[in-house]
Amino acid sequence: MDSLLPPKYSPKIKYIDEPLSDDTLAKHKLNLVIANRKSEKTLLRQCPRGPELLLQYQESEESGQASAPPLLHLSPTKQSGALLLIFVNTRRSRFEMLQTAAKLWKEAAKHQASSIALSTLGFEPEESHALLDALLAAVLAGNAQLPSFKSKADKHPLKSLTLLHGSASRYATTLATQAGNHLARWLTTLPPNKLDCVRYRQALQELAGHHGWQSEFLDISNLKKQKAGAFLAVSRANAHSQAGIMRLSYRGQSHKNKQRYKVTLIGKGICFDTGGINLKSHKGMYDMHTDMQGSAVAVGTLLALSQLKVPFDIECWLALTENEIGPNAYRPQEVITAANGVTIQVVHSDAEGRMVLADTLALAARNKPDLMIDFATLTGACVSALTERMSGAFSNRFQLRDSIEAAGRNSGERVWSFPMDSDFDTELDSPLADIMQCTMDNKGDHILAARFLNRFVPEDIPWVHIDLSSASKTGGLAHIPTEITGFGIRWAVEFITRHTFN
Repeated sequence: MDSLLPPKYSPKIKYIDEPLSDDTLAKHKLNLVIANRKSEKTLLRQCPRGPELLLQYQESEESGQASAPPLLHLSPTKQSGALLLIFVNTRRSRFEMLQTAAKLWKEAAKHQASSIALSTLGFEPEESHALLDALLAAVLAGNAQLPSFKSKADKHPLKSLTLLHGSASRYATTLATQAGNHLARWLTTLPPNKLDCVRYRQALQELAGHHGWQSEFLDISNLKKQKAGAFLAVSRANAHSQAGIMRLSYRGQSHKNKQRYKVTLIGKGICFDTGGINLKSHKGMYDMHTDMQGSAVAVGTLLALSQLKVPFDIECWLALTENEIGPNAYRPQEVITAANGVTIQVVHSDAEGRMVLADTLALAARNKPDLMIDFATLTGACVSALTERMSGAFSNRFQLRDSIEAAGRNSGERVWSFPMDSDFDTELDSPLADIMQCTMDNKGDHILAARFLNRFVPEDIPWVHIDLSSASKTGGLAHIPTEITGFGIRWAVEFITRHTFN
């Protein structure tokens, strides 16, 4: 594998504004249908191959084996491709729609079909489009190739997708966010001997070339000049001196006489986290090659927004290093000075994420963006508070809370806003420095981590911090079938576009 970027693969997508018919079934190897549970038998009678579906439905009812939601399966014939139909209730949340779509795709994947048609039955137009959007997202996520170093490569059977009752403009955001999610999951899945911070920087520079982004790398020498002591403390145990902060820039095509709006995305890119001198256990260290997922989500969001050709400017700042163990590793009780002059009393070397983010936030803020968002797999406390089903949100603007959570509901990537009251700062009072890195007892660490980061964001810049407790979930989450979820890109695109234009 010469390039660390995902290979180019995308099934051909066609949009046909017509109802499901015998002709549609005949043209596709597999047909996936989401139907309204409110009028099951009536819809089945109207559906192609209706008598077969109705018989199967009645038999499942009589046997008491009907699933919830009911799923019907017809095998292919000489005149028709296979058909999978699932019934759902109306007015489902976007997360529930994605879950349903994932259930349907799990069965559909067994067919390894080369051509698939997606359709709905019995819904009003808006709900039909939302369900098709979820189904499209699930099919694309399920087909997205992830890194494999097996001697026999996996093949992509799916060549074409047809969406009934749709148009390309309806699903542009779904396609863009899926591209970003695929990139994020791909990068996060790469093993640590393939994606160290050195090769990560090279991959990002290659990606910037593909998409016309500007790139700049702040290396160790530059960071010393910037007095970025918090980042440098974490990186100093590395066997190399090639860690640093990558800045990628996209320039939107805004109106000439309009003030340019700038969004800054920031990501934690710890390519492997040993815990440092406070060494992790084997179990705790096993998946620490994924501790760079925040940076992957940030760059995946940049990719999605640039594919949508948003009219505002975007900067993406990625803190790239390892957190290693060695004679030069930073230690508890050291006092470190960050780029904005704030002094930090180190408590635990495994709280390295907030250290590299501190300097990255401070440096990114110098460009005076209109909105800053950072993503990080930061604390186990957030997982304890929310499980892996939602991620935690924090902001220095209380008035953003409703729109932050609404973006989660609308995108299906749910977030929950935690308090950011200033009295939490007393927990981080230090006898030696301006602030303690964390506390000894870990109580409320997700909140304290956010309050720590708040010290490195100027008060006049609106800022949102996303603690990615949903970064990994056994069995996947919503429409994502893999343990590594790439969570955050659908949320970010929804939040940023609505926040920017409202």
